Amino acid sequence: MKKISLVVPCYNEEETVNLFYDEIQKIKSDFKGVSFEMLFVNDGSSDKTLEILRRLSSKDDVRYISFSRNFGKEAAMYAGLEAATGDYVAIMDADLQDPPALLHEMYEILESGEYDSVATRRVSRKGEPIIRSFFARLYYKIINKISKTEIVDGARDFRLMTRQMVNSVLSLKEYNRFSKGIFSWVGYRTKWLEYENTPRVAGETKWSFWKLFLYSLDSIVAFSTVPLSIASVMGILFCFVAFLIIIFIIVRTIMFGDPTSGWPSMVCIMFFIGGVQLLCVGIMGQYLSKAYLEVKRRPIYIISETEKDKK
Repeated sequence: MKKISLVVPCYNEEETVNLFYDEIQKIKSDFKGVSFEMLFVNDGSSDKTLEILRRLSSKDDVRYISFSRNFGKEAAMYAGLEAATGDYVAIMDADLQDPPALLHEMYEILESGEYDSVATRRVSRKGEPIIRSFFARLYYKIINKISKTEIVDGARDFRLMTRQMVNSVLSLKEYNRFSKGIFSWVGYRTKWLEYENTPRVAGETKWSFWKLFLYSLDSIVAFSTVPLSIASVMGILFCFVAFLIIIFIIVRTIMFGDPTSGWPSMVCIMFFIGGVQLLCVGIMGQYLSKAYLEVKRRPIYIISETEKDKK
């Protein structure tokens, strides 16, 4: 009998966990000769999520991992993939924005042997603020221009993978994780399923615009060194411009003397060049900070409790 593990990161999802469990029960009858394992990862929730998971763990098909604090969704997904025991492993959100109804089609595609992963992407962003959608599309254009790793526009974390692909993903033990890029970087044959954006069934999103912005910066640093190249090119360009200006000033002084110039233009130039220098230093600082976090080799997550501790 084949087994499918569902890895479900949870952060303050007390309103959705039971709804998610009920939806999975409804689709089980579509699968013949397949068992399910629901692995919830409590990412340091401050509500009653952990209490609900403890109750659900009394059922044979439910397991859970609870972190000692909030480590972030990336850590939760990694922990779930490490603990999953299924032949196929899916990552899903508890808010049901990832339609469970797609699981059967995804399973059938992998069973055909033609693909190693079935991933999903949204073809619309209905329900999202216009500004957020604009910046999201802009981000995907930028990252695909400056990175050799393709990041599909509208890609969700919701995907079903073979055990071989999961093991490959787990072999990348980097601390600063960006799973969408990692899934693409490890390769394998991936089938993309498109669907309309589905709103949350309950609760509120934990991803503010600022958090998404910082997450996008992390992804650029993780999968592209182009910003460092830009900083280098800008340095060379400004040295060249400064050289031309020096020649211009020398020639002008020889031909027309040295009239006193106004200070406003000089101040503007100083502020502009100073801003460019700070930008370049900031870019290098981002890469240095990521390297600093990597070399410390801190664990990606710390587990405080599992369903085994309850028993």
